[in-house]
Amino acid sequence: MNLFSNVSIGKYTLKNRIVMAPMTRCRAVENSCANELMAQYYAQRASAGLIITEATQISELAIGYPCTPGMYTNEQISSWKKVTDAVHAKGGLIFVQLWHVGRVSHSSFLGGNLPVAPSAIKRSGEHFTFEGMKPFETPKELIISEIKSIVQDFADAAKNAIEAGFDGVEIHGANGYLIDQFLRDGTNQRHDEYGGTIKNRSRFLFEILQAVSDAIGSDKTGVRLSPSGTFNDMSDSNPQEHFKYICKKLNNYNVAYLHIVDALEGDIRHGANVVELGLLRDTYKGVLITNGGYDKARGDQTIENDLADAVAYGAIYVSNPDLVERFKIDAPLNEVDPSVFYTQDAKGYTDYGNYSDSH
Repeated sequence: MNLFSNVSIGKYTLKNRIVMAPMTRCRAVENSCANELMAQYYAQRASAGLIITEATQISELAIGYPCTPGMYTNEQISSWKKVTDAVHAKGGLIFVQLWHVGRVSHSSFLGGNLPVAPSAIKRSGEHFTFEGMKPFETPKELIISEIKSIVQDFADAAKNAIEAGFDGVEIHGANGYLIDQFLRDGTNQRHDEYGGTIKNRSRFLFEILQAVSDAIGSDKTGVRLSPSGTFNDMSDSNPQEHFKYICKKLNNYNVAYLHIVDALEGDIRHGANVVELGLLRDTYKGVLITNGGYDKARGDQTIENDLADAVAYGAIYVSNPDLVERFKIDAPLNEVDPSVFYTQDAKGYTDYGNYSDSH
């Protein structure tokens, strides 16, 4: 087995094990709707075994960045159909990543309301808003009824995604956003059924997973986690035991896949408490996708060594829409230009050429 062999996830068979990772690109400029530029961008990359879209907010209170798309209005649902139609026309499979950013937001995005979180613990630093950089605010601690409402928002957004033509959804439980904030004791200091023990801190994730699975089917539901991550000022006192518990419990849900953000060198430099991929692989019995600075050689080796079933590629997929084809012939890759990751036009988005067009 290697990157070019097929693999089954849920009800689908992927034509290869190269996955396009979810990446925020900030091109949803009108009413958080998808547009023709986004349809072109994703369709250009449809040779991936699976595309996972940029994170997409489940409600108007889930937003945390400028020009990110939503999945909670009829206009948004309709707008996404042009994206899914374009990808399917090229023979691709596409899941949408659903998120709530929690405390990683600002009242200027939320109609003057404070961001929400499991506990009223402020993220350090500043946040990028429509008005420029602003200090993070102390979030409002969610009450039980609000937590239940957010669980329902995830289920509703999942149903909306299927209506919009997506093949499935990925629940964003990684990178310091709301679900991850519940999971980790650095951000969750509650004393009710959602805090304290590993079981309680995981409750929110599994309630969402159950609600989404009930809404659209577990075979169309993936989950993303970042056990070693420190992004967004995250920490946990015992991530090895915590994420082993989560992986073991996930075995009962028959989800399409588990997507792990592997420990990056930057995480390690910033004091990450690394959870080895092999530990999670030994615990979780379903399809495992890994992500985190992989190249072709490391991806092939990871699959050959049975550490994962597929590999998700991020930044190099931005600058190489034909990444699958380049990997096949060992062609050189276009350089990545981070300066245009979060702008609002075609530059650095849809203007990268295919290798075959110039050779």
